[in-house]
Amino acid sequence: MKICELFTSVQGESTYAGLPCTFIRLAGCNLRCSYCDTRYSFGDGRGMDTDEIISYVKSSGIPLVEVTGGEPLMQGEETRQLVKRLLDGGYTVLVETNGSYGIQDLDRRAVVILDIKTPGSGVTGCACGSGEWLVNDPSNFSLLKKTDEVKFVIADRRDYEWARQTVQTYDLAGKCTVLFSPVPGMIEPRDLVAWILEDRLPVRLNLQIHKYIFGPEQRGV
Repeated sequence: MKICELFTSVQGESTYAGLPCTFIRLAGCNLRCSYCDTRYSFGDGRGMDTDEIISYVKSSGIPLVEVTGGEPLMQGEETRQLVKRLLDGGYTVLVETNGSYGIQDLDRRAVVILDIKTPGSGVTGCACGSGEWLVNDPSNFSLLKKTDEVKFVIADRRDYEWARQTVQTYDLAGKCTVLFSPVPGMIEPRDLVAWILEDRLPVRLNLQIHKYIFGPEQRGV
């Protein structure tokens, strides 16, 4: 497998925020979001076999593992087998994916964190009123479990309104936890909170606490 980095830290996002977690960041991504904070993962990474990765996870002594990227589902069956082996080993496994790949073949025991790309990402949206999705695969919505999470990264008011409409159209809050995360430097968390409260939207504010702890430019944290 192509690995960008392996490290152990506290989980910075999602409903698991604050918990010790071992991260497996796979290399490569098919998207180029305008606000991406892991551009260093776009490269080829280093080759590691699954046994090496599992050995690192075991040595960390942490029961929570996140498989992320880049885009982890780009590595197809290798990623799916890694997730299965971790689950078989008794780990709680989070898989964060950018929503452009189908999740139907992932082990159902995994917690999927589906990162839906808003217009502000620069890579998605609905095409000029045609109703066609440019990047996100909405068929994933029917596969969501109660234990899964959907994340929208919000850059501005337009993103918020787009995300709100998507949540309501697909009843996402009725399917799983929905996270709204402000883009640092582009929108103030207090403004996002005000919009959520005004609309009484059943979503969870998602702040990247690792950036508050370690700073915005740190790697391996």
